[in-house]
Amino acid sequence: MADEPLDKETVDRLLGKLDGWDRAGDAIRRTYQAEDFPGAIHLVNVVAVLAEQARHHPDIDIRWRTVTFTLSTHDAGGKVTISDLEMAAQINAAIMTQPAAR
Repeated sequence: MADEPLDKETVDRLLGKLDGWDRAGDAIRRTYQAEDFPGAIHLVNVVAVLAEQARHHPDIDIRWRTVTFTLSTHDAGGKVTISDLEMAAQINAAIMTQPAAR
């Protein structure tokens, strides 16, 4: 069974508990700046493993040392679900393991 989309108020309330994340239309987004390009790629590799384990994959944009993660649930019409917020929390945990996390 697919996750149900969350209403705007619920998403906004739960985003308040997730450092660095905000709304991007119907999705949520966080940008992280790594120390260097290899650091950015390392973070993407860590998140790739977490996403595979959760079977919930973010869109990832890499620009030199800047990585942007975007989450929404395709099976919920591209809206934000609890799975997106859980993956955002896992991404935050991965970011905190990076050198000079920002």
